Amino acid sequence: MMPSSVETPERLLRRLEWRVLRRLDGRLQGDYRTLRRGAGIDVTDLREYEPGDDVRHIDWNVTARTDVAHVRTFLEDRELTTWLLLDRSPSMGFGPTERPKETVLIEIAASLASLLTRGGNRVGAVLYNNDVERTIPPRNGRNQVLRLTHHLLQPAVPVRGTTDLARLIHAGASVARRRSLIVLVSDFISADGWQRALSQLTERHEVIAIRLVDPREVELPDAGLIVVEDAETGELLSVDTNDPEFRRRFHEVAAAREAELHAMAKQAGSPLYDVSTEDDLVRALVRIIESRRRRR
Repeated sequence: MMPSSVETPERLLRRLEWRVLRRLDGRLQGDYRTLRRGAGIDVTDLREYEPGDDVRHIDWNVTARTDVAHVRTFLEDRELTTWLLLDRSPSMGFGPTERPKETVLIEIAASLASLLTRGGNRVGAVLYNNDVERTIPPRNGRNQVLRLTHHLLQPAVPVRGTTDLARLIHAGASVARRRSLIVLVSDFISADGWQRALSQLTERHEVIAIRLVDPREVELPDAGLIVVEDAETGELLSVDTNDPEFRRRFHEVAAAREAELHAMAKQAGSPLYDVSTEDDLVRALVRIIESRRRRR
């Protein structure tokens, strides 16, 4: 279920600024550079050191000559382009009525776009629903965040069939012509083949892979006899959730699949960051940022 029809991009963004962005500022003092693990390879200039700069970028020769700490700046540091690869396939509609995975995707996309455009960085997006729905060219500023949010608030066109996440990754690779920060947001319910596409993407770009999950995908509640529908194919199946043995097997299979997904993503060069439909968004984003800080 998408957000209420009375939701507007301006209203959503104001709510996120109050409930998410301000709290993030308090937790991280506005230092969001750790969303990026690495640095650019093209040195373009030198400038005086400022508090918060990465000490690894200090040019010690210039510092010794001038008695003033100087840091090297890189092409990426000056002009960072971020591409959001956003999976809006049918399985993203799963979760609580008030906050399914697709709603969490919108919140994450709008929050990250707001954070990244604050410093003049450009953000673009590829919206995918078993095919590329829309490509939003990278721009900066609040209007770009509103533009992205507007398109995300439009209901995805209903489709059937198994999602092929590799197509979204390949679409991102085709539009990101220079080294960029790529943020892939999906539940990773997909046909095989995305691993190789993700591995190729990480060879050229800095990649953050965010996997959206709902607890009921791993722990089946005791709700009696229910009919479940595969959101990707429309197939219906009756299951007896009163049976503890069935719930146990369901949990084992789901947990094994979770472990396999994380292993495959790590092997492809980009660990998965899980965000649940029950997560506080600020805590989830702080987890991602601090994890990347530790990896540096």
